[in-house]
Formats: sequence, C-alpha cells, structure tokens
Amino acid sequence: MNQMLTETQKEEIALGLKGRDFIALIDYTPEELRYLIQQAIELKRMQKAGEVYQPLRGKTLGMIFEKNSTRTRVSFEVGMYQLGGQALFLSGQDLQLGRGETIMDTAQTLSRYLNGIMIRTYAHKTVIELARGATIPVINGLTDLMHPCQALADYQTIYEKKGKLEGLKLAYIGDGNNMSHSLMMGGSKLGVHVAVATPEGYEPDEEIVKMSQEQAEQTGGRITLHRDPKEAAADADIIYTDVWASMGFEQEQEEREKAFRDYQVNDDLVRYAKQDYLFMHCLPAHRGEEVAESVIDGPNSIIFDQAENRLHAQKAIMAAIM
Repeated sequence: MNQMLTETQKEEIALGLKGRDFIALIDYTPEELRYLIQQAIELKRMQKAGEVYQPLRGKTLGMIFEKNSTRTRVSFEVGMYQLGGQALFLSGQDLQLGRGETIMDTAQTLSRYLNGIMIRTYAHKTVIELARGATIPVINGLTDLMHPCQALADYQTIYEKKGKLEGLKLAYIGDGNNMSHSLMMGGSKLGVHVAVATPEGYEPDEEIVKMSQEQAEQTGGRITLHRDPKEAAADADIIYTDVWASMGFEQEQEEREKAFRDYQVNDDLVRYAKQDYLFMHCLPAHRGEEVAESVIDGPNSIIFDQAENRLHAQKAIMAAIM
C-alpha cells in the first residue's frame, strides 16, 4: 500500500462494493482492501475534525450477537450513528434462531426490514448461510474461523504507524485461531510477511494457510508457519498475540496454559524483533498469560490505537457496502 489509489480508481472500486457481503478478507482484491483502509483513515480524519458525513441516513443495521462483545457492539453502534443511520441490537435470545427458525427464513425476514446485518457468532457456516439467504449485505463481526473487521482495522493501524504495508513482517504468536486466519488472509492480499508460531496441535487451518500462501505469491507477501516463537519474531516489525483460550474454549483453559506456556510474548521474545517493533493484541488481554505487562503496557504497544480503529474501519465497510 505504498501507492495511493487515484480518484478514478476509487470511484470504480466504490461502485463494485455496493451490496457486497463482508465475510472474509480473501474475498476482496488488494485494491479493494487498500480502498477500505484509505476510506477508514479519511473517515477518522473527518470525525476528529468535526466534519459531518452521513451517507447512511435513514438506514438500519441489524446486529446479531450470539457471542458477547465490548468493542464490536460499541464500535458498530457508534459507527452507524455517526454515519447517520441507526443500529438495532439483537441478542440470540431476541431472535427465533434458538427455537428452530432456519437461518434462511431469518435472513429473508430481516432483509425486509433492514439495510444490512452484522453477525457475531460461533460457527462460520452460520454467517455463510445468513449471507446466502439475505438480500442485503451481511458483515462478519466474528466467527470461530475468522475475524475480518478486526484484521482490517489492524492493517489500517499498521499503515498509520509505519507508512506502508508491503514488505513488513508481522509475527503472530499463539493460537492458530480466527485472528491468525484473518491476519494471514489480509497480509497475503497486502504484501505482508505473516509468520505464525503455534504449539503442536494448535496450528491454523490448513486450507486457509494454503489459500493465503497462493495469494501471497501474487503480491510479494509471505505466509510461513513456525514452531519456535523466536524464529517467527526474528526481525519482525509487528508482534501480535491473542488469548490462549478464546470465547467458547474456556473449558480448555488449564490444558491450553500448559501447551502455550513457551509462547508468551515477553521481554525475552521481543528482543528478537526490530527495535521499533509494534505490539498488537485484539483484546481482551490476559496480562501475565499470553503477554507480559511490560510489553502490553510498554512504549511499543499500540493496542488502543487498533481498538479505536475498529470504529473507523467498520464505518468504511458499512459506508461502502450498505
């Protein structure tokens, strides 16, 4: 993303994004992802300058939450308000999904009322079925397989801090989960070297790794897997980690603490990264587990910048597709 898109390119991309779902970063071209990041940065500037921008006036986003969240709910709800629309919170208990109504029926019904749906759930197939049945855009707010909104905000944050994306090395240390999957997909599109280090048995999904590696060959990026976290962290521009037991895996906490004990991001590990490395975490964080306090609260940490950018990145997504 060293080169900015021209106004003509932006107009053409904007036309192609209207009505699209936002399910996974691999579904978008490198140019479309660059467009969304540039739009997010511009919307952030406008918001801080007090400039009103309300392209979604009169529109409503339905927000389905089968998994609790702090950042996802607040950022989407505030984002819709700032864009002139409104957000409707729908917990799993508010809908009929738990009482036997099919996803397809729910999708078709909600499509008659709303202009877009954001869903945060467990099974990725739920989002796929919802998007298949809906006639309005569906945004993946998180599944057990992917977390694309977070990854887009992360790459926006890295670009703001480093001034580029191509050629950077991002070391992901920890569970090969939805976060690692989305970072690999995004990195493969944007020319980033994503090095993932996991314990045995916690590697990322093989199909996603293969898909990302194939895509990376076209952009100059690289996707590599490692067992040794020091090897992944070597000369890294960014060190990224996530909790050892994500929501839904709490019953494995004790077992995972044993498996991941050599994968903590601490002062010893970050010595292998570049001196001006950035530390990132999608939050919530467990200090003393996956990351030491001295790192997450240290001068290289940008965790709250990336948390803030959830708002701006998601505004860019909603404004583009709704």
